[in-house]
Amino acid sequence: MKPLWFFDDVNLFKALCPHKFKAYKSSHNFGTYKKKDYIYFEADSANKVYLIERGKVKIGYYNEDGTEVVKAILTRGDLFGETAILGESKREEFAQSIDNATSICPIGVETMYTLMRNNETFSFKIYKFIGFKLKRLERRIQLLLFKDAKTRLVEFLEELCADYGYDCQKTGDKVIRHPYTQKDIACLIGTSRPTLNVLMHKLKEENIIEFNRKEIRIHKTMA
Repeated sequence: MKPLWFFDDVNLFKALCPHKFKAYKSSHNFGTYKKKDYIYFEADSANKVYLIERGKVKIGYYNEDGTEVVKAILTRGDLFGETAILGESKREEFAQSIDNATSICPIGVETMYTLMRNNETFSFKIYKFIGFKLKRLERRIQLLLFKDAKTRLVEFLEELCADYGYDCQKTGDKVIRHPYTQKDIACLIGTSRPTLNVLMHKLKEENIIEFNRKEIRIHKTMA
């Protein structure tokens, strides 16, 4: 399956980034961020949406007790801050670079509205994309609230398989080559890195998966 940014056969980066359009090219610049730099904070004005050209961005918020909750970790081609299109005036989350060389394509909301007004089909696909992304986020929050850590990991691996997996012709296994570190995965399923490591090895002992730094293989019995 294609990554989310190719949703419905639309490469969002190629379609949206203003430097592709003569009307905006001269006044458009990419934003560059180092690891731990914030793109925006909670309560900041929501006047732009963003596309990732390179690197990784963490989206999250803080609970009342100051605990960080990670909603998503996004990579090249992903869109974020998109609720500004739906009328959000203030951010309800933060966006932080977790890569030392993150490059972001910012798009003003008014520019976005103009692009969408000029292409009804494209506008429909953008709203469809946002709806799909919000549905995925809702599912992830339900996992964090109601499932144990092992179940959260298994269901997250299924999600990774849908986005990044392909069939191994010889064995029928699913092979996942993805952009996430173990730390990233631990954040996304709401557990610690040591606990994730224990869970991964447990699944390996149960002959459900095999893994290394580059890939995760899901055996046919689970796939």
